[in-house]
Amino acid sequence: MTAVPDIVPQPPLVAHLIYRLDIGGLETLLVDTINRMAPGRYRHAVICLTDYTDFAQRITRQDVALYALHKPAGLALGIHADLFRLLRRLAPDILHTYNLGTIEYAATAWAAGVPVRIHAEHGRDARDPQGINPKHNLLRRLLTPVIDRYVPVSRDLAGWLERVVRIPARKLQLIDNGVDTERFRAGTAAVTEAWQDAPDAFVIGTVGRLQDVKDQVTLIEAFALLRRQLPNEQLRLVLVGDGPLRAQLEARVAALGLQDCAFLPGPRSDVAPVMRSFSLFALSSIAEGTPVTMLEAMASELPVVSTAVGGIPDLVTPGVSGALVPARDPQALAAAIVPYVKDRALARRHGAQGRARVEQQYSMQAMLAAYVALYDELCQTKTTPRTPKKAITPCAE
Repeated sequence: MTAVPDIVPQPPLVAHLIYRLDIGGLETLLVDTINRMAPGRYRHAVICLTDYTDFAQRITRQDVALYALHKPAGLALGIHADLFRLLRRLAPDILHTYNLGTIEYAATAWAAGVPVRIHAEHGRDARDPQGINPKHNLLRRLLTPVIDRYVPVSRDLAGWLERVVRIPARKLQLIDNGVDTERFRAGTAAVTEAWQDAPDAFVIGTVGRLQDVKDQVTLIEAFALLRRQLPNEQLRLVLVGDGPLRAQLEARVAALGLQDCAFLPGPRSDVAPVMRSFSLFALSSIAEGTPVTMLEAMASELPVVSTAVGGIPDLVTPGVSGALVPARDPQALAAAIVPYVKDRALARRHGAQGRARVEQQYSMQAMLAAYVALYDELCQTKTTPRTPKKAITPCAE
């Protein structure tokens, strides 16, 4: 008699559904989560409703399958059918959706027999920064029966989901974003950047998509005010990223005569050393969750001056690790930056306090442990060991 080899059960599969895999804070967080989570605990697949870019190459695990559904603009009801067939083939244990653009597909996953459905809210849309759109909130609420857990990434988002959207508290689980504190740390940038053209230059930097919700126009206006208030200082402004507002921002820089001291270098894959070229991190957003770039800046021991929106007040303690100002107020933003330009020792002290805050509560290890615990809890109660209908091969579709 020929012995039948034992079938080794595979770790549970998590299918991450994201609108588009491109440069961004949420996307960076997703890639870091996949790369850093122990391979023996969970397998991963990434499904993009629209498409993905070269950013997908940052996924270093070789067993991760990548799919693009090429959703056109509008309702595109046929995408539900495409996703249904894909989920039936992959048979994931968990579907993890991200933000409003993907939440409706939790119902598709339920119909396809995916046992666990998790939805994460990483921030609100620029067109609805307060999260009060009645149609959007009705959709979130109507999907409550098919979503096992909503995961807000800040206390602000958690409170909004409970009080405004009216998601039951038992279905909410706050998980703070985390950052790699080994990769992001203080030090000297390995490469001298164009904005490091003077030894005493004070570099005000930001990293993010150039779009309405980030409101970089206000930061440019604040920088122009700073130049007038501190004419003897070597001030530089750096806006790292790309997006639909790039041409408008470049035009505003030119109109204010800032071409010699304001830089828009485009997207950068080497964010950690770029952070080390800054003297201060500034954020002028009108809405945020827990911005990953801010955590990266704090880990890099940069003082932070930011608008007091979303989950940012949970991160930055005024007078300890930075300063907070109202949104869309360039005068207040400029005034908050002035003390750091005048007192570099103050900037270093507040930067060190920010680093300590990240190490205490926003480490990558803490975030990964929280997601693994959530996956474990729901899988233990809602799944049974099973074999996919077809073995998953790392690929891109």
